[in-house]
Amino acid sequence: MRNQGQFILYFLLALLSACTNFSEAGNGTQAPNLARLILVDPSGKGNFTKIQDAIDAVPSNNSELVFIRVEPGTYREKLVVPADKPFITLSGKKASSTIVTGDDSGDIFGSPTVSVLASDFVGRYLTIQNTFGLGAKAVALRVSGDRVVFSACRITSHQDTLLDDVGRHYYRNCYIEGDVDFIFGNAASLFQKCHINSVSRGGGFITAQHRASPLENTGFVFLGCTITGLTNTFLGRPWGPYSRVIFALSYMSSAVLPQGWDDWGDSTKQRTAYYGQYECYGPGADTSKRVPWSRVLTGEEVSPLLTTDMVNQQSWFRNAPTIFN
Repeated sequence: MRNQGQFILYFLLALLSACTNFSEAGNGTQAPNLARLILVDPSGKGNFTKIQDAIDAVPSNNSELVFIRVEPGTYREKLVVPADKPFITLSGKKASSTIVTGDDSGDIFGSPTVSVLASDFVGRYLTIQNTFGLGAKAVALRVSGDRVVFSACRITSHQDTLLDDVGRHYYRNCYIEGDVDFIFGNAASLFQKCHINSVSRGGGFITAQHRASPLENTGFVFLGCTITGLTNTFLGRPWGPYSRVIFALSYMSSAVLPQGWDDWGDSTKQRTAYYGQYECYGPGADTSKRVPWSRVLTGEEVSPLLTTDMVNQQSWFRNAPTIFN
């Protein structure tokens, strides 16, 4: 299985090649900096006072870029971006002042404050939170579309904060907080320069990746991230038997437990889960006491990730439009 380390990174290369034209997304004839503008303003000075009303105004089978600008405020809404409404950008001005909040719990598909089912979606400068609290599944954000980007967002809850469900996703400069399995799902996702913070009071889990088959090109890669916590936390545990997670060039505070990973009480998953670390630093990054079935990756194994345009966010990121119709 010597090449397995490269295999997880090659799936991200395929992901990248599929997304290199993401900034050109649209109907194929429209300039990428041209978009329809919809303004959401709780004071009543925009097109709508509620975000969901703005989303609902986008036609089914949408083929044009739509930029929904959300003015500062706290929006107590349960948002759904339907699968037949691609090419939407939802943008606040600052995550600290543009807050979408809910408090549902109990089901990972029913509780999310925000559910993105559409492809070619961009979320910018938003706080997305579920304030239910401890003791139940309470998702803040569900992402089930393909080619989805979140930039400079705050995503917070406790258990099951981010349902990174299916599709190819890029999270850049985001803050993600929770305590139990709070980044989970079966997407192929790159987290770049994100701050991952555990609020577990002891023995929490950051990731629960759900890859169920060796044929699935899914997994989570954390590149240049910061990992912190209140007390101590595991980097992850395998929700699916072939769970795959890599941390590369990331800072790990002392909140990261020395063993790093947990097998979720099923030792058979130790043979199939793929958990790796490359050139991380900080008091929690010491690999000498990691579980023996995790991997310390070599430069050769990670070079496909670190020497391609994967680290260039412009390959993924649709810039804000400058012309509106």
